[in-house]
Amino acid sequence: MTSLLARAVRTNPPLAVTTLLTAVVLLVCLVGLAADPRQVLGEPTWLKPTKFAVSICVYSVTLVWFLTYVRGRRRLVVTVSWIVAAALLIELALIVLQSARGLRSHFNVSTPLDQTVYFTMAGAIATLWATNVVVAVVLLAQRLDDPVLAWGLRGGLVVAVVGMAVAFLMTDPTPAQLDALRAGGDRVLIGAHTVGPPDGGPGLPVLGWSTVAGDLRAAHFVGIHAMQALPLVAWLLAVLPATWLTIRDRTRLVLVAAGTALAVVLLLAWQALRGQPLTGPDTLTLTAAAAIALGTLTAAGSVVLGARRRAVPTEVPRRPR
Repeated sequence: MTSLLARAVRTNPPLAVTTLLTAVVLLVCLVGLAADPRQVLGEPTWLKPTKFAVSICVYSVTLVWFLTYVRGRRRLVVTVSWIVAAALLIELALIVLQSARGLRSHFNVSTPLDQTVYFTMAGAIATLWATNVVVAVVLLAQRLDDPVLAWGLRGGLVVAVVGMAVAFLMTDPTPAQLDALRAGGDRVLIGAHTVGPPDGGPGLPVLGWSTVAGDLRAAHFVGIHAMQALPLVAWLLAVLPATWLTIRDRTRLVLVAAGTALAVVLLLAWQALRGQPLTGPDTLTLTAAAAIALGTLTAAGSVVLGARRRAVPTEVPRRPR
């Protein structure tokens, strides 16, 4: 582990240090979870920074690995690394600050300080998203030796960029917030995770996703973690002992997985925007999910069956004498 960390620091100092600092923050947040009884929106005040610390650790390590595949653009890699590191640390520091104050960090504009915190976080996240778009474009243009892994990386980044973009939908004021502003009320909250009832209602354990309203965090979460899932799919396909699957077949299967992941993110966002909880899909949502599953099975099945047919030689019948 020490050797791995030392190599990461040499390869990408900004993101390696970000990972180490975030791990320290995670330990502090875990202590806060155990020692601080305060709650925000029905959850322990230190739960949100804990979840963000875990997510940032995983994301930082993943991006360090992704950037090793960007060749011939050393200056770009360095610039991206510093920008991402700064954006992540700013966001995490501000979330920790608000948790220490016993206040919600996102959408909170109740005081000038809270507005500064929230809009600074929003700027950091917008910068992070734009930087990921740049990395995705570079990897799409980059020629890599292993096409299976290449499309796992590219697919993961493209789906992650879409998943990150879902967060922008959360920043719009809700109808109730607009009505309050038109009535001359104070600016307290602008934006929400949920569509329908306000944030803070019943939700899934730990994740907190609403079980009574649409929740955009589900699509956001699935999209971001495609960065880990799709390269893992590519690796599993690469080590699959089925010798009759060619490199081209395995690449096509990765593309099927990427298309499925993108479709799932869009489906979850669509479901949430209709005010529908993840745990309560209606017939329309279930029909769309079934269509995605059928499309995935059909596409993957056609690749596998086509490969199998090519691998089994057709026996030519002998003519009778």
